[in-house]
Amino acid sequence: MSAQIGVGYIGSALPQPIDSDAPLFVISVAAQLAGMHPQTLRTYDRMGLVSPRRTRGRGRRYSARDVARLRLIQRLSQDEGVNLEGIRRILAMEDEITELRSQVRNLTELLSASRAAPPGARFFTADPAGRVHLGQTRPAPRGPQRALPGGRA
Repeated sequence: MSAQIGVGYIGSALPQPIDSDAPLFVISVAAQLAGMHPQTLRTYDRMGLVSPRRTRGRGRRYSARDVARLRLIQRLSQDEGVNLEGIRRILAMEDEITELRSQVRNLTELLSASRAAPPGARFFTADPAGRVHLGQTRPAPRGPQRALPGGRA
């Protein structure tokens, strides 16, 4: 049997990769995978250290990413001696770093597209939320242009 994710017993690949954010595990399974007691997971949920999705009946469902986060919390707490407030700050910084990396990736793609565009098409717009959009053609002027007093245009 193969140890690779996405490869079944007979060696055929799954039709799509497994989503690490998919809510797959009930609390007892997630606790076992993280090496914790289920009550500890409930406490961490109340503290906001991990936020599993909820079923209609309000049951918690943990993803593989949640389990990895729980393991990180466990390691920081037991091996590194970090208290829960310190762990909360570390996790907040990790989340911010992840978001910033995503923004850098998006801006890098936008810059690459801008550099690849013909010179006459290199402009961008920003929507009210601050998202930047690369344009393909120059926007039409917003009305008739008038000369300024004194002959300046």
